[in-house]
Amino acid sequence: MGNGRALKWWGWVSGACLVALACEPTVEPKVPANPTEVESPAPARPDAPPPEGEVSRPPSTPPAEGEPEPPSHPTLCAPTGAATYWLQEGEAVTATVRCGTGYTAPGLRFAVSPLPTGASFNEETGTLTWTPVRGQADVWRLTVTERSTGETGELRLGVAVKLVNPDGVQTLKPETYTEEYGLPVFHLSFDGTLTAGGYRPVQLVYRGHRYTLEAKYRGATSSVFPKRNYTFKFAKEDPFHEPDKAGGTFRAARRLVLISPFNDNSYMRPRLAFDLWNRMSAEHIQINTYSAVMYVNGRFWGLFTVADHVDDNLMERHGLSEAGDLFKAVDADANFSRMTHAGAGKSPLQLGFEKKEGTPKDGWTGAYDTLNALTAFISDSNAQTFFEQRSSWLHTADYEDWWIFNTAILGTDSAAKNAYHYHEPMSRAPWRFIPWDLDASFGQLWDTRRIAATALPDFTGDNLLFSRMLSDPRISTPLRERYRSLLRGPLSKAQVLALIDGYAEELRAVAPRDEARWRKQFLNFERWMDRTDFTTHEQEVAYLRQWVNERWDTLDRRLP
Repeated sequence: MGNGRALKWWGWVSGACLVALACEPTVEPKVPANPTEVESPAPARPDAPPPEGEVSRPPSTPPAEGEPEPPSHPTLCAPTGAATYWLQEGEAVTATVRCGTGYTAPGLRFAVSPLPTGASFNEETGTLTWTPVRGQADVWRLTVTERSTGETGELRLGVAVKLVNPDGVQTLKPETYTEEYGLPVFHLSFDGTLTAGGYRPVQLVYRGHRYTLEAKYRGATSSVFPKRNYTFKFAKEDPFHEPDKAGGTFRAARRLVLISPFNDNSYMRPRLAFDLWNRMSAEHIQINTYSAVMYVNGRFWGLFTVADHVDDNLMERHGLSEAGDLFKAVDADANFSRMTHAGAGKSPLQLGFEKKEGTPKDGWTGAYDTLNALTAFISDSNAQTFFEQRSSWLHTADYEDWWIFNTAILGTDSAAKNAYHYHEPMSRAPWRFIPWDLDASFGQLWDTRRIAATALPDFTGDNLLFSRMLSDPRISTPLRERYRSLLRGPLSKAQVLALIDGYAEELRAVAPRDEARWRKQFLNFERWMDRTDFTTHEQEVAYLRQWVNERWDTLDRRLP
């Protein structure tokens, strides 16, 4: 296609996939790029297919010395299939190729090669008809030639595997089965089992490239889920590369997190939350995400949210030191107080935190000195000292936005725990905050139970830092003014609902496949099996949308 942009459209009528010629570019919800990042072209992989909508052309042979340059010929036809057509095995497709320029002339004749087994093509009308059978699931990249001009283009046909037995081994070609209904596909394979205790060697095929890497399960609460979270650790000499999703930010990534939606059948809460955090300020440490499909040892494992791994490499990407201290708040005692969440005296002071990066390492003497000093400042300083010195201790925009963010999305499990805190001991720059684990949000608790959109907790009982900020009008007044400004701007209801609608369209074809794979386990999971208000994916998206609508109206009337 002339502008090289990806075009996608699909539809089903009575079990057949009938594809129109007119289609619109697929628009992924945008996240502002971090201003500290320098955009650079992604290195091309020799084994990667050309970008969707672009056609591979053989290199031209330069003229010999002294020979005149050959005359250039204008593009007349630019033959194209106009879109990627998606269907699954057993469904019929009718796809028409044409001149992308709109060129018409008597005698236009098109050819398509290689023609899949079972397909037929009418050269005069440029129409391909096909009903792929079992074993033909793949992303078919067919060359289209207009015979009178000799020009070539491409017709893409995406044939998804029919999940007759959703948890069985599927017949796929990992190197070429790169997408499923427009979502990228991870093909993970390994011998034995993975654990949460340490990395194990695995193989991964993604976008046609085969990686040898290490992987492990991640997450405490999710450790009992049938569908687990993963961390992938790539070799330094062969980092992960995703050229398009999340604005092309996943370039040369050393680690990835794949977040399971087992307790979120909207399949979008963490992604929506991170996108809102990124939109609040370009100065935030951004967590980029996108949706993808994974197959594990040939079995359909369904939808995941792919996310940045919070580590030293992420800090470096944001212009910070790789050698800084990074702590994760792992339970409710990570409340920046000398008292535990239950009200007892806290000893040691770092209870509730784990050190993930930096020296001294976790378990060594002095590993938590910087964090304990921050907790002591927040807990012990008087009101005037806290007001005057907080900006030398904290990146105040981060920590004030944390309160706004968490109260807006009603992050009931993220007011103290489920967060990262970063500090550079050498420069003594202010501490930075990064959110994490956001499935308990937007109208549900961690165990999927409902919470009203009108609830207005301020979380001061969970986090002494929030209490210190809100108790001083010199801080709380401008804080709430910023809150209102965000609700009128990048966090407006219209923009949040537009993100939800965009995700829903992306997931529309794959979500029912995931639901078929995991719904029985979801309904019978012991932590919430007594619920009487279960929803389907479609109903959950409607619930999420309605919840946001009501929540934002509530915040418009009154802030926490």
